Amino acid sequence: MPRAETSVVNGRTDDMGPPTARWWQAQPDGRILCTLCPRYCRMADGQAGFCFIRQNQGGKLIQLGYGRSTGFAIDPIEKKPLNHFFPGTPVLSFGTAGCNLGCKFCQNWDISKAKLDEQGLRRNTPDDVVDLAIAQGAPSIAYTYNDPVIWAEYVTDIARAARGRGVNNVLVTAGYVTDEARPELYAHADAANVDLKAFTEDFYRKTTASHLEPVLETLKWIRHKSSTWLEVTTLLIPGQNDSDDELRRLADWFAANLGRDVPLHFTAFHPDFKMTDIPPTPPETLRRARAIARAAGLRYVYVGNVHDEDGQTTMCARCDQPLIGRDWYAITHFALKDGACAHCGHPLPGRFGAEPVARRSGFRRLRVSI
Repeated sequence: MPRAETSVVNGRTDDMGPPTARWWQAQPDGRILCTLCPRYCRMADGQAGFCFIRQNQGGKLIQLGYGRSTGFAIDPIEKKPLNHFFPGTPVLSFGTAGCNLGCKFCQNWDISKAKLDEQGLRRNTPDDVVDLAIAQGAPSIAYTYNDPVIWAEYVTDIARAARGRGVNNVLVTAGYVTDEARPELYAHADAANVDLKAFTEDFYRKTTASHLEPVLETLKWIRHKSSTWLEVTTLLIPGQNDSDDELRRLADWFAANLGRDVPLHFTAFHPDFKMTDIPPTPPETLRRARAIARAAGLRYVYVGNVHDEDGQTTMCARCDQPLIGRDWYAITHFALKDGACAHCGHPLPGRFGAEPVARRSGFRRLRVSI
């Protein structure tokens, strides 16, 4: 596969313009085949792919999103959501423009459907991003808001720099990536939350303009062939992906393929983008989904986007004592010692540090800039 030289040197872009992308093949007809995600876009000269930010320029695939963020913020790690990855810590979050899915219910559509020429974006080097995380006291960087798969070159360069300076990397993604690109994308990823949009091919095809099977393959790959800590989120949309039958099949597949200890989050939908005619998800739907998943043997099932302390609290799988209490994004209780239950010593799967220095009561997003 041809790979032209990137214009990224020691984490900094030179004056040659956007860097050449990775994961592409020149075609006999002069087009470029992008092999980063399962869409396999074919682009004539001047054309961009479905994601908007990968473009054929003179026979080379250019990464237009490199270094161009739509904004930075400090979030609680629980907002990603990650409940078993250094709870109570802040994370520097940011994204670019565009997306490789076409979700009709997108909750960040103003970013994911934006084009770079619609954004007033300056270029930030990988070192700039890591510097900002350290200056803000954030032990992790989250690649989020739009899907980090489509700006994988920028993600991998930042992640490599962050890993070298002791900063964690978190991918918040739909998991729509090829076998070819997956190992490099996750090489320096410490944690990932993957959106499992539904558990039917029909939903994926009609509502997200993508396919289910590549996402399931990504989930299995992360769980069994990487060192990345994995959590999974399903946004439940009334009447679309919340039937008892679908939830049982999802939970059974989850237990058989990912295991009982991978955390699963069910979160509430709110009307947005092209699905404003559907009502918000009732809290009872989330509780029903959680009960179904727990009945299938999953040990750590959570609910989100609603107020439900019971559904957001981590319990010990052995003695059933509360280990990490949560109220929205605030840590209200912490009973871990060296990553294990302080009551009975049973290990809690995940990545844990010391008790949060400050219980973040009401902590919300804080906009920051370089």
